[in-house]
Amino acid sequence: MWHSVPWSCQQDKAPLSKSLLLVPSAISILLTLLFQHYQKFFAYNLQAVKEDFQIWRLVCGRTICLDLKDTFCSTLLIYNFRIFERRYGSRKFSSFLLGAWMLSAFFDLLLVELTQYVFGITINSLPSGFLGPVFALFVPFYSSIPRVQVTQVLGHFSITNKSLVYILGLQLLTSGSYIWILALSGLISGMCYNSSMLKVHRILCVPRWVAKIFSWTLEPVFSSAEPTNEVRVGMGATVDIQRQQRMELLDRQIMMSQVAQMRRQRQQQGGMINWNRLFPPLRHRHNANYQDHPSEQGIPPPTEVSEEQVARLMEMGFSRGDALEALRASNNDLNVATNFLLQH
Repeated sequence: MWHSVPWSCQQDKAPLSKSLLLVPSAISILLTLLFQHYQKFFAYNLQAVKEDFQIWRLVCGRTICLDLKDTFCSTLLIYNFRIFERRYGSRKFSSFLLGAWMLSAFFDLLLVELTQYVFGITINSLPSGFLGPVFALFVPFYSSIPRVQVTQVLGHFSITNKSLVYILGLQLLTSGSYIWILALSGLISGMCYNSSMLKVHRILCVPRWVAKIFSWTLEPVFSSAEPTNEVRVGMGATVDIQRQQRMELLDRQIMMSQVAQMRRQRQQQGGMINWNRLFPPLRHRHNANYQDHPSEQGIPPPTEVSEEQVARLMEMGFSRGDALEALRASNNDLNVATNFLLQH
C-alpha cells in the first residue's frame, strides 16, 4: 500500500502527524488536570458498548488517552512514525490510520470474547487512547524501514536506528494489564491493511475530497517551513567519524548538484536517469580502494549487489532496475542508495 504519493506533495510538513501529536495530548492533559469529571465519557468501557449499545464509546474511548504515561509513549511513537507521512503523503498515512483504527476496534471485541471463552477472564474495559493504530504502524516500520547498525553494547548487542522505537513500544506494551489486547489487535490490523492479498486498503481509505478539505484546514495550522539544505555535521564521537560525516555530506551535495544539472539537460528527452553518472565521488572512492592492488587489466572488480538489499528497496516501492543501479552506483551502500531514491 505504501507506493504512491497522495494528499499533499509537501511531505516535509507532516500536518496530520503534528495534529495527532498536539490535539490528543492537550485534551489528555486537560482531562487529567482540570476536567477529571469528564473522564468517564472517554473510558473504553466494553460492557457499556455491548449491553447498553453505547457505540460512541468506540470513538471517544479509542481516541484520547486517560493515562499520561500512555499519552507520552504514544506521542513519541507518532513522532517517530511521521516518516511515513513525509515519504508517502498525508492521504496514504491517514488512510492507513483510519483502516487500522476501524479494524482494531473489531479485533478488540473479538479478542476480548476469545479471552473470556478460552481462559474464563471477563474484561469489561480496556486502556483508552489512539493505541490500536500506533501499534499497527509497527508493521510497515518493521517491513519497510531499513535496519542500520549505529553501535554495539558490550561488543555483542547491536544498537540500530530502530532500537529506540522498539523500546518505546515495549514500554507502552507493559504500561497496563490488558494493553496486550490492543497491541495484538493493532498488529493484526496493520498486517491486514498492509497485505496486498486482502486489498483492505482499497476499501478503507480516505476519499480525495475529504483529503482536500483536511489539506486546506490542517496544513495552514500545523505546517512548518521545509527543511533547509544545511545539515549539521561534527556530531561524531571521534575525529574520524566527523571526517566521515563531512565526506558523506560533500558527496551528497555534489550528487544533488549533478542530478539537477542532468535533469535540466534531459527535459526534452525520455528514458531513465543514467545512474552511473550520479555517484562520481563514490566511484572515485571505490576505485581508490584498489589503487594499491590493481588487477592485471587495471579495472576494479564490479560491485556485487545483495539481493536482500534489492528486496528492501523494492518493498519501499522502487523498481528493481532503479534499485540495482542505485546499489551498484553507491558501492552497495544501502543508506546512500535509499536516501537518493527517496529524494528523487
